[in-house]
Amino acid sequence: MSVSSAAPERRVRRAARIDAEMQVGVAIVGAGACGLTAALMLHDAGIECVVLERDAVPSGSTALSSGFIPAPGTLAQRRQGIEGDSPARFAADIQAKAHGRAAPTLVQAYAQAAGPALDALQARHGLDWIVLDGFLYPGHSVHRMHALRQKTGAALMAGLQAAVEASGIPVLTLALVDTLWLDESDRAIGVGYRRPDGREETLGCDALLLACNGFGGNAAMVRALLPEMAEAAFGGHVGNDGSAILWGQAIGARLRDLGGYQGHGSWVTPQGALMSWAVMMEGGVQINREGRRFHDETQGYSEAAVHVLAQPGGVAWNVFDAPLLDLARGFPDFCEAEAAGALRRCDGMAELAACIGCDAATLQSTLDGLRAGAVQGDGRVFARPLAAPYFAVKVTGALFHTQGGLDVGSDMRVLRQDGTPLPNLLAAGGAAGGVSGDAVWGYLSGNGLLSAVAGGYIAAHTAAALIDERKAFHGR
Repeated sequence: MSVSSAAPERRVRRAARIDAEMQVGVAIVGAGACGLTAALMLHDAGIECVVLERDAVPSGSTALSSGFIPAPGTLAQRRQGIEGDSPARFAADIQAKAHGRAAPTLVQAYAQAAGPALDALQARHGLDWIVLDGFLYPGHSVHRMHALRQKTGAALMAGLQAAVEASGIPVLTLALVDTLWLDESDRAIGVGYRRPDGREETLGCDALLLACNGFGGNAAMVRALLPEMAEAAFGGHVGNDGSAILWGQAIGARLRDLGGYQGHGSWVTPQGALMSWAVMMEGGVQINREGRRFHDETQGYSEAAVHVLAQPGGVAWNVFDAPLLDLARGFPDFCEAEAAGALRRCDGMAELAACIGCDAATLQSTLDGLRAGAVQGDGRVFARPLAAPYFAVKVTGALFHTQGGLDVGSDMRVLRQDGTPLPNLLAAGGAAGGVSGDAVWGYLSGNGLLSAVAGGYIAAHTAAALIDERKAFHGR
């Protein structure tokens, strides 16, 4: 399919060889969690690589996320006494959330690779994981959500950057890749990139990994492919301009699941920050301007974005009480939103109704219905009612990142239209189609960083094997 775009031009040039300033084993486009994980794994394998990053400081969607990565069978799980998880159980959870519409080969590949990837980052590069074991995120049947102790995406990026720097891996910042160089057999031989002063430079490579995320920052693509999110707030990185898709179209690659994405129904407004969905999972509710609940909050924060945007004014209020406030304050993102004035305290029902701007009797009826054990109309069952004082945070629905992209095999090699792999062009993370199927409700919590970290890990091993094979063939 053809995708229109308002992004800067992304070119593909053909040549037998490239006259590049430098030649490396693997060129990596994008210095987010995917690109940096791949770089670290390549370093461990003894393969020279260079990471190219468009920004002055690597951040991307990773730094804007909560920084939580799901993985089964890890050292961190065992250290905390969490048992019973496995790649098979994780894969089943992914497919259950996606209603069986996630790519089976990728589900299996990511479920198998996620644990070894996190263990390698911990054992060899000092990323000390903890498992969030106070609650279950939507769709997960066991505690497997990993984070650094700071519990932020910014901390995750800082940890990966520190590891890359300690390993001596070159990261070229302010290097906007706009051209892929391929030979006539579709073998990637290098990239062209622009500097802020307009200067153009080239880098030759034996393998190329696209780790440049999706198209959430490209308004034209979002309007065309995700019309329900066309007017939504965008909580991702503006650099997610669809470059991988545009290059893929130019070389005849196959695209997959372009209707898949991660939304978030708890984007604090007007402050612009994520509020942890743990509050909803543990008994919080979303109330609209009419004083009513409007969906089962425990189904997931991604599809909640669409539900919230469908409410009057496209907003809702997250309503919770003191014990849940204590839980929320365990997440730095919430603390920042609270410091910015997002939290409202309401000592009674009348004050809460005035805060929301709804009819007090309607709100009273809504909250009265949250009796312990009472089954709601949407099927949700509450363990206890909310108790005054109440707390409220105004939220809207947001688009965070897309889950569709280049179709790849289980080894992360990009596939042609006929399903055959390109020789040495790989894609992972948001640049590739993920494991959320083709709709917002298919997103299992953490799927974005799962595809970034597990995908980067797999791509590095594939690239290393391709390079070793090529060296053996040429006798060097």
